[in-house]
Amino acid sequence: MMGQGPAPFLELQGVTKRFPNGTLALTDISLAVGDGEFLAIVGASGCGKSTILRHVAGLVAPTAGRITWSQPLAAGGVGMVFQEPTLMPWARIRDNVRLPLDLAKVPRAEADARVTALLAQVGLADYAQAYPRELSGGMKMRASIARALVTRPRLLLMDEPFAALDEITRQKLNDDLLALWREQRFTAMFVTHSVYEGVYLANRAIVMAPRPGRIHADIPLDLPYPRDEALRTDARYAAACRTVSLALADAMRGAA
Repeated sequence: MMGQGPAPFLELQGVTKRFPNGTLALTDISLAVGDGEFLAIVGASGCGKSTILRHVAGLVAPTAGRITWSQPLAAGGVGMVFQEPTLMPWARIRDNVRLPLDLAKVPRAEADARVTALLAQVGLADYAQAYPRELSGGMKMRASIARALVTRPRLLLMDEPFAALDEITRQKLNDDLLALWREQRFTAMFVTHSVYEGVYLANRAIVMAPRPGRIHADIPLDLPYPRDEALRTDARYAAACRTVSLALADAMRGAA
């Protein structure tokens, strides 16, 4: 459950998922997410982190339990960024980012204006006419984030989007993501197996335990925003990382 803070934006109530092969992926997930919150979901592989995001996105339905929203979302109200960039290789970056607006039949002039603005925000203004094969891994992920945000969603779901990137690129994208979050004020749910990344980004961490996936700990992260490189050597950051790390270790011991 969510403590004092933003009013609930969405709530998972007793969500359980058993797949057709009999695997119990999630059990009794109860979680309230505040409007404008940045929530990190931290855990080892196979503990149901991505499955939670897929339920929230409506890609799968729970076996039991339900998900409720404070108010109905408009079309495009949820954006999602996957582990891989999933860009269309035959389309230029501008066209990749504009795709959700084309599908929603947004007038071309408005769509182009949104795309131009977002490409500038993610540092890809000079690569609008490039093809995905011409970009680095980090630049492809920037394009994926821009495409997820072009519909101006109220909720952004991110499924370990930076896991395959080198540490320097990953830290830069962490900073860029926080800048976008501060500016656009969407709600974010960010899945990661990195304690350090989760603590750096979020104002709250959910620690998952595996087999079956369940919430082990719900930890507030009372570190000030804006966050920058100096935070990584701050004693408060180290203490928060230790708290989450200990909870994760305890979750894994309980699953052994």
